[in-house]
Amino acid sequence: MLRWMAVGGAALLAFVVVVLVLVFYSIRGVESDLALGGDKVAVVDVIGEIRDTSNIVEEIQKYGKEDSVRAIVIRLNTPGGSAAATQEVFSEIKRVREEKKKVVVASIASVGASGGYYIACATQQIFANPSSITGSIGAIAQWTNYGELLRWAKMKDVVIKSGAFKDAGNPARDLTPEERAYIQGVIEDIYGHFVTAVAEGRKMKVEEVRKLADGKVFTGTQALQNHLVDRLGNLPDAIREAAKLAGIKGEPRVVHPSRERRSLLDWLIGDKLPLPPVVRNSEAPVQFQYLWK
Repeated sequence: MLRWMAVGGAALLAFVVVVLVLVFYSIRGVESDLALGGDKVAVVDVIGEIRDTSNIVEEIQKYGKEDSVRAIVIRLNTPGGSAAATQEVFSEIKRVREEKKKVVVASIASVGASGGYYIACATQQIFANPSSITGSIGAIAQWTNYGELLRWAKMKDVVIKSGAFKDAGNPARDLTPEERAYIQGVIEDIYGHFVTAVAEGRKMKVEEVRKLADGKVFTGTQALQNHLVDRLGNLPDAIREAAKLAGIKGEPRVVHPSRERRSLLDWLIGDKLPLPPVVRNSEAPVQFQYLWK
């Protein structure tokens, strides 16, 4: 019995050592790349719906501080997402460009729409493939009204509130005309931020942007015709252009996000841990979004 316990303990110890080594090298991966000589172009991925952008903002900040990183390429494959989270990334890109004097270029993959396009407008140049989907300039708020279901189940929604608009958007009932006007006003304000960002980023008049800003999406080719992107091309094209704008001669070293280097560790422990319901459902019932639907 003691023999089997010793064998099991040794196996467990070996597993722990392997995991710790993998964690160490996962964390050190990008640091090692940054330690290598030569001017570099960093690639930051914005993939999937834009919700929690803390990792993206941290990566942009890290590369902004690194002297060897002369340019950053924002790789977009997203339909957009939370308006506030989108604006966080947009603002950080602008800060790095203005304060750190970094070249930042956007590369749209399959989709860079709504909030994805908003982020792209913070960069110096936007690349898209001919068949990329972009645009969708607009803001949206939506939720599911389950009031009829409650009534069918003979259940009642009980609300005690401090003001007339405190539960505006309550999914258990219809909006009042006053609440609809109130939420529409918030949407128009958020929409105005988007239009202004596009006008400033693309050097267009607000009136010109509004003609395109009715929620429609465009292919990369159509976006180029409407001056919403600068060039047709893929990620390597965007990297080469970023290097050129940054004055890098020859082939630049390309630094990729750290999470791309964690595949083996992710295989062992998983990239995402399950969240308890209270965390998953912590968003407000009414979400204001730059999202292509």
